[in-house]
Amino acid sequence: MIVESSLKPLLAILCPAIGSILIVLFSKRPNIRESWTMLASIAQFLIIFSMVPTIIEGNIIKCTFFTAFPGVDFGFSIDAFGLIFAITTSFLWILVSSYSIGYMRSLHEHAQTRYYFCFAFAIFGAVGVALSGNLLTMFVFYEILTVSTYPLVAHDQTPEALFAGRKYLVYLLTSGVFFLAAVVLTYHFAGTTDFVNGGIPNLVSEASRAALMALFAIFLLGFMKAAWMPFHSWLPTAMAAPTPVSALLHAVAVVKAGVFGIVRVVCYIYGVDLMHGLGLGLALACLATFTLIVANLFALAQDNLKKGLPTPR
Repeated sequence: MIVESSLKPLLAILCPAIGSILIVLFSKRPNIRESWTMLASIAQFLIIFSMVPTIIEGNIIKCTFFTAFPGVDFGFSIDAFGLIFAITTSFLWILVSSYSIGYMRSLHEHAQTRYYFCFAFAIFGAVGVALSGNLLTMFVFYEILTVSTYPLVAHDQTPEALFAGRKYLVYLLTSGVFFLAAVVLTYHFAGTTDFVNGGIPNLVSEASRAALMALFAIFLLGFMKAAWMPFHSWLPTAMAAPTPVSALLHAVAVVKAGVFGIVRVVCYIYGVDLMHGLGLGLALACLATFTLIVANLFALAQDNLKKGLPTPR
C-alpha cells in the first residue's frame, strides 16, 4: 500500500465552499446563482471520482493541513470506504440540486439564496466527514453539517418548522457533545484518533474492557444522526422541511453521515475482532434490528407520506 499526497481532497471540499460564496454574491440573479450550484456539484463529483483509480490500486490519498495535538493531524485520508460515501454524496448533490431548482421556483419559495447557500455548506460538511483521516477532523465537519442543516429544517419558518428546527438542534448538538467526549477519551487511551484498518492497535492494551464498552456507548450517542431508536424522533419531526431537504437529511448527508460514523468506529477504531471479543457486535446488531422493526411499525401507522418513508435505520 502506497500513501499518496494530493490536493484533490482539498479541491473537493472547496467546490461547495466557494460555490456557497458565489451563490450569495449572485443572490439577485437567480439563473447565475443556480448555475453556480450546478457547476459546484458537478465539479466536486468529477474531482472525487478522479481519485477512484488510485484507491482501486489499494493506495491511500492523504492531505494534511496542520498538527492539532501530538499524534493528531487535521487533514484528510481517503480510503475505499470514505471514497464510496463521498462519491454517493457528491453525485446525489447533483440530482437534488436539479430537483431543488424546479421545486423552489415552481412554489415561489422565499429565501432561496439562503436555501442554496446552506445546502452547499451541508455538502461541504458531509464530504468533509467522508474524507476525514481521523476522529478530530470528522468531528469538525460533523458539527458543520449539523449547524448548516438547521436553517434548511426550519426553512418554512412556520411554527411547525421552527419547532422542528429547535428539536433538530437539541438532539444533534447534544450528540456532538458525546462525540467530542468520545474523541477525547480515544486520544487519552490510544494517543491517536487516526482511522486504522482493523482498529487502533494499542487501544485494547491501554483501556479496560469496561472502559471500552462505555466508550462505544458514548460513540453511539455521538452518532444520533443515524436516527437509531430511541434517539430518532428528530428525523420524522424534521420532515416539516421542504421535500429536497428531506432528501438531504435522509438520503444524501445527515442520516448517512451518522451511519458512516458508526461503521468508521467499528472497523477503524475498534476493529471487528475487538468488537467480537467485547460482545459489542451482537449488541449493535440487536440495536439495528430493534430500530429497523419498530421504526417500520411506526411508519405503518403514519398518514403523512414524508414521515412514513424516511424510517430510521
